[in-house]
Amino acid sequence: MITYNPKDWWKLIFAFHRSDSFRVLLPGMVAVALYTAGIAYLENDFFHVTFRNTTVVHSLIGFVLSMMLIFRTNTAYDRWWEGRRLWGSLVNNSRNLALKLHAFLPPSSPSTAADRTLFRDLIVNFVFASKEHLRSGVKTGTLTTAGPYDAAYYAQAAHVPNQVLKAVFTEINRLYTTHIITGDQLILLNGELQSFADNLGACERIKRTPIPYAYSLFLKKIIFIYVFTMPIGFVLDYSYWAVPVVTFVFYAFASIEVIAEEIEDPFGLEANDLPTDAICDTIRTNLHDIL
Repeated sequence: MITYNPKDWWKLIFAFHRSDSFRVLLPGMVAVALYTAGIAYLENDFFHVTFRNTTVVHSLIGFVLSMMLIFRTNTAYDRWWEGRRLWGSLVNNSRNLALKLHAFLPPSSPSTAADRTLFRDLIVNFVFASKEHLRSGVKTGTLTTAGPYDAAYYAQAAHVPNQVLKAVFTEINRLYTTHIITGDQLILLNGELQSFADNLGACERIKRTPIPYAYSLFLKKIIFIYVFTMPIGFVLDYSYWAVPVVTFVFYAFASIEVIAEEIEDPFGLEANDLPTDAICDTIRTNLHDIL
């Protein structure tokens, strides 16, 4: 995720980055400009077309298309913001669970230090495994060995975060069965553990449920038809000035769709995706401080 100052207008206006919509759409903009110039030449210089008032239809369709793009953008941003809320909840769950374990584990027990380290590493492993699970898959060798739970243990399951969370539940149950924590304390810890699974499930729902195919297909077709029929009427009123006008309209409408496509899956490595790497580092630091 790119960190920036939203008040620095001039820097933002002239800034271009790798995933900027201008860079992505530049080949299409060049094609639209050449296509419009060709239509302008044929209608004005070759066929000498004289019909008028064809821009009214595009004005009406443009309003409807704008409403559809607004809905598209709002839907994509809602997914992005929900993802950010879920990862914020993961931060809170990690802190709350660590604070409760810190309070519940007896400070005088010889095994307390080992238990603290074990739970700290398991919770961090769950968060990092969740991050990679939502991307391209978890490399179990990158996870920290926590007590008996090593890379071979994590590799036993296709869903690595669930495997890590299973270890956390197992160790919490061990604390209860060995009477290190009470039943009331177990209930308090269970709420945090359940939230881990709930938050990951909600992130998977966002990841695996894109906008309906029919809607995305229809919107792209409408943008294409709208832009590639614009020159037919606009070149009669604006001549070759229609080239920058139509190109800009294509850039404006297509950019909204490109941005929406990027932010509707907010767990990747694109510039506008969530800063999950930084969030994981924050959780790791917090848990080292608490436990």
